[in-house]
Amino acid sequence: TAAESGGATTGADGQPVAVREVPPKVLTLYEQAVSSMAAGDNIDAELRLQEFLLQYPDYPGAHVNLAIIFADRGDLQAAENSLTDALIIDPEHAPALNQLGMLLRRQGKFLEAESAYMKAVTASPDYALAHYNLGVLNDLYLRRLDTALTHYERYQNLVNEEDKQVTRWIADLKRRISATQRTANVTE
Repeated sequence: TAAESGGATTGADGQPVAVREVPPKVLTLYEQAVSSMAAGDNIDAELRLQEFLLQYPDYPGAHVNLAIIFADRGDLQAAENSLTDALIIDPEHAPALNQLGMLLRRQGKFLEAESAYMKAVTASPDYALAHYNLGVLNDLYLRRLDTALTHYERYQNLVNEEDKQVTRWIADLKRRISATQRTANVTE
């Protein structure tokens, strides 16, 4: 929700930072932008987010959502700039770190993506999407099956409702890991 991706509560030095309360009228503008994104109207969402950021530039969630819009239209530099803005505000903002990981993965920078995802789960151990993305990265790109399994299982434990696709991936990974171990035992 909009409130979950709000302003920073601690600075880069770990000290508390005063967070300006967002008036309900302005928060409604942010929520409308998020609704426009969900409906696929990125033009309206972008305009609303930019208007919101004119009044509340220290709200990292708005920068993250702009980054998503920019990445969707292929403007990866603008997406990265928006994520940098969010991370300047809150270096441990898990959604920004997760989106940065996704952006880096799209560019084939797999180890940098892993680093961003790991920072996200370090900052927020229960941030399910970063565990999901670590699972995908380790499964499909880095071929670290045990690590992928760990993150898929962690993701599955964190989400409220079982993700049937991830359940299938977990079963497949267990089968592949078992087959690899049997092959290793035969060759020894």
